[in-house]
Amino acid sequence: MTGLALGLLAATLVVAAIDWFAVSRDDTRLEYVMKPLTMVVLIGAALALDDVDGTARTWFVAALVFSLAGDVFLMLPSDLFVPGLASFLVGHIAYIIGLQSLDTSGIGLAIGLVVVLLAIPVLGLRIAKAVHGGDEPELLAPVIAYMAVISAMVVSASASGNPFAIAGAVSFYASDALIAWTRFITDFRWGRTAVMVTYHLAQVGLVLSLV
Repeated sequence: MTGLALGLLAATLVVAAIDWFAVSRDDTRLEYVMKPLTMVVLIGAALALDDVDGTARTWFVAALVFSLAGDVFLMLPSDLFVPGLASFLVGHIAYIIGLQSLDTSGIGLAIGLVVVLLAIPVLGLRIAKAVHGGDEPELLAPVIAYMAVISAMVVSASASGNPFAIAGAVSFYASDALIAWTRFITDFRWGRTAVMVTYHLAQVGLVLSLV
């Protein structure tokens, strides 16, 4: 890893921590700067990595760019949940393609499938039921499509056998589950902060899987 990449990864964590503080304090102005800046710095870190698979990095950077777009949509005062959801869905597809370009393990694939199949009745069905019976039933199809794609991303990460990819994918799954839970089921204190912490750690983990 180059010194520049290492420095940018460290800077990513610093900027992310400031964003977590801003979210915990409901400091919107600070969050509007730090949330997108976190992803911009992380994109720089991914581009600065050396001796990595070029195809995987290209798709990972595309995923980070779409994630940045999703961040902007979701943090704006108007409700742009669907554009944000669509941006992250495309980002996950990019991650899947990038992960599939790496070496894969049949055992890892099987483990990933088991984890996802266990999560569906525990989280997926509960969230889908809440969406269907809530104030926004029209979001059911997009939410189900998103859950399918992020589940495929988790399986792809598990199949890679890379511990950073696995940790990143699982953390991403947790972050998105928290978003769905707080929006469609019930909100709770520190919910938004937990979403951002797990989200940023997920993105850093996925980038580190390129090393």
